[in-house]
Parts: sequence; C-alpha cells; structure tokens
Amino acid sequence: MSGNAGDGAAAEGRMVGSLRDALAAAARSEGAPALSAGRELKALPQPPAPNVVVPPAATDKRAGVPSAAEAAQEARAPAPAEIADAPQTRVARQPAARTSSATVARTQLVRGRSAVKRNDFHQDPVVGWLVVIGGAGLGAFRPIYEGNNTLGRSSAQRIPIDFGDEAISSEEQAYIRYDSVDRRFLLVPNLAKTNIVAVNDTKPTSAVELAAMDVITMGHTQLVFVPFCGQEFDWGELTEMKG
Repeated sequence: MSGNAGDGAAAEGRMVGSLRDALAAAARSEGAPALSAGRELKALPQPPAPNVVVPPAATDKRAGVPSAAEAAQEARAPAPAEIADAPQTRVARQPAARTSSATVARTQLVRGRSAVKRNDFHQDPVVGWLVVIGGAGLGAFRPIYEGNNTLGRSSAQRIPIDFGDEAISSEEQAYIRYDSVDRRFLLVPNLAKTNIVAVNDTKPTSAVELAAMDVITMGHTQLVFVPFCGQEFDWGELTEMKG
C-alpha cells in the first residue's frame, strides 16, 4: 500500500509539475510573466488599446477610400449643376494704349529757310489792344480789330468792356476806328450817351487820334491803348498772302 501511495504521490507531483510547466510556457508565449509555485492563476488585466489617429495622408488612396479632409472638401464643394447656374464673374481689363507710328505724326526738322504759307485769316486780324490798368478787370485786355469797333458793357459789342463797371454804357459808348489806308487809330465818343469818355486829360466831343500808351477813361475804368499796326507795320504789307 505504501508503495502504491508513493507511486501515486509521485505521479501527482509529476502532473502538477507538468501543468506548471505548460502554464508557464503558455504565459511566456502570450507575454505574461511565469507563475511561481504555490500561486493561484489569475487573469492578468489587459492594457487599454491606444487611440490611433490615422492622418489623412495615411489613407490608402489606391483602395479608393477618401480621407476625412477629402470627404469634408467634397461635402463643401458645390454640385456641377450649381457651378453651371452660378453667374460668372468677369474681370474687365482695359487694353494698354499703344502708340502707333502710323497715327502719330513725327515732328519734322526744318533745315534752311522755311516756307511759310499765308492763306485766309484764322480770325479778324488784330491791330492793337486795350489793357485795363484801373477799375474792374484790372490786368485784362481786349483786342482791337481793323475797321470800326464799338465799345460798351454788353458782350455783344465788338470790344466788350464787361468787367462789372455799371458806369459804362451797355451799348456803343464810344468807337475806335482803324483804317489800313492811312494807318491811324481814331477814338469817336458817342455824344448821345450821358456818360463821358476821356482821353488822357481831355474830354473830346469829336474824333481824336490815338497814340501809343494813351489812357482812355470810361466810367470807373481806365484802359491803355497799345497799337500793333501803324506806320511801322500793317497787314496789307504781306503782299504774298493769297486769299
């Protein structure tokens, strides 16, 4: 009996040792620590799985699966029909100005004696000027033309003295006449007007010849006479002028 008991104990010890070895081998294969003798087998807690964030670039595009960024971009993108119906914004650009040699005339260089053309007058030829040296319109001037010139405050006069001096008659307070035959300037006052015209220190009652820098007083305005034509020059001297 004792021998059977010893044999049974030895068999049991071998079984327990084999079980321990098997459990230890299984624990080592699963990454768990080996159990020491005399300890109970307990289930070891598993560590929590880490949160693995897959970046959009890590998505396998070959598998045809879009990333999260691509899916959000596709959700925001308008449908093709909406793009077709939406009004198109056009940028208007002004074309740059191009200077063409065919349209812009070049300045010609004049060598030697230049040929001057004289055809018709551009306007009535100026034979002198009246320059305002006192009163309203100080510093202004009015041209004198060939023939008879009426002076007055109205703009319809051939020589309008229209600077705001109401002491000047509106129409024909005086006349200035230039004759290219005798090349003289005459001032003729209009005696029908109540306002008086003075030349220098005199108040003529008939025609008076004007000389350069004579001062004519009308109302509260003084005008100095500046001739252009006269004994030294007249437009009639340009005999080569053709009509």
